[in-house]
Amino acid sequence: MSKKIIYTDAPDDISEAITSGERVIDFLPPPDQLAKKAPKVKITISLNKQSVEFFKKSAKKNKVKYQSMINEILDQYVKKFSNNDNSQTGSDPHF
Repeated sequence: MSKKIIYTDAPDDISEAITSGERVIDFLPPPDQLAKKAPKVKITISLNKQSVEFFKKSAKKNKVKYQSMINEILDQYVKKFSNNDNSQTGSDPHF
């Protein structure tokens, strides 16, 4: 049985913390743009069931392989964080 959450235990300044928080820009492309051809290296990886189900469903809808979608997410992450000089710039609105 899970413990009931009592929201009155939240800090008094919670609204201030939320409004003053930093917004993180979404740099990831939507699922329909997560397919491209490139040389691959086969690996074995364990992923959360919920994540795999999401990608399989999106891949089926967009008629692509779910592994290609996951690969594109990883490529976008590497592109964003592999060069700190350009990590916050780019012409793509998803970056």
